Amino acid sequence: MKKYLTILVFCITSSAMAQNGFGIKGGLNYADNGEITYADVTGAGEDILEGGESKMGYHLGLYYQANILGFFLRPELVYTTTKSSYMFNQQEADYNVTKIDLPILVGTKVFGPVRLFAGPSLQYMVDNDFEGFELGDVEEEFTIGAQLGAGIQFGRLGLDVRYERALKENEAEFMNLNSEDGLRRIDTRPSQIIFSLSLNL
Repeated sequence: MKKYLTILVFCITSSAMAQNGFGIKGGLNYADNGEITYADVTGAGEDILEGGESKMGYHLGLYYQANILGFFLRPELVYTTTKSSYMFNQQEADYNVTKIDLPILVGTKVFGPVRLFAGPSLQYMVDNDFEGFELGDVEEEFTIGAQLGAGIQFGRLGLDVRYERALKENEAEFMNLNSEDGLRRIDTRPSQIIFSLSLNL
């Protein structure tokens, strides 16, 4: 019995390893980087400005995909930039975020070349910049999010679209809290739609 189990494990492992491989990916993303808290200039207290208008960012990265028993495990290492635009006091300003993402996705084929996947995404904040204002450091450089998506695989070429939402609160404060704009802090949690093109190497 032990002999047969050993052979079975060897066959499964060999089959999975034959389908494993590295790849590269890149694409576009549209992000809403969160809410701004500001002090009402009329003295009525603090108020919230909802998430800004999404603008185009981009991402580039590497991945490794391991296929076994009808499922795949796909960790990725991705450099990501996001941008969103806010309006206050009849002025527009862009909020830019640069981060390193490590999604760890689990998925499966559903029919033909179509596949579904989901998983956590570990995130390291590299930089954040609000146009025309000075921001302090974010509360947490490391945060966690979640991704859910679908894709199509044609040979070595893949296309996918996914939604990402940060799960942990994270804010950065405006340094000049006495400005006439009354800006206090911004929620740096991204909510984004990601379009990717990938190539198995």
